Amino acid sequence: MELTIRYRGDKRFEATARGHVVTTDQPLDEGGSDSGMTPPELFLSALGACVGHYAAVYLNLRHLPSADLQVQIRAVKSLNPARISSIQIEVTTDRLDQKHREGLQRAVDHCLLHNTLLFPPNVNMTVVTGCKAEELVQSR
Repeated sequence: MELTIRYRGDKRFEATARGHVVTTDQPLDEGGSDSGMTPPELFLSALGACVGHYAAVYLNLRHLPSADLQVQIRAVKSLNPARISSIQIEVTTDRLDQKHREGLQRAVDHCLLHNTLLFPPNVNMTVVTGCKAEELVQSR
């Protein structure tokens, strides 16, 4: 997977992957123009869509009703460090018997993003500029 995120002015960014484009922004009360979800909202929407995907696959493979499938996410932000400190995910669908409710639970527990949160990846961040570090030191 590879994405490119470009700054588009003010508080807006544009994420591009495989030709698809998503805009993120900040709400009006935080100095943005509210032209898109905030990055944390986008993160949570990706998690919800991932859970929904696994739920839909389970239901559709078993020819169970999926038209009313819905995923609701609630999250709490915390500080020091700034982060999402808790996430509550609720998957709602038509009535299922106990066997299929347990099967649906097992299916959504396999969500790629859910498992990524449970088993965090190594994250490496590097800042790259247009000039080499030696050039920057010499220009001082």
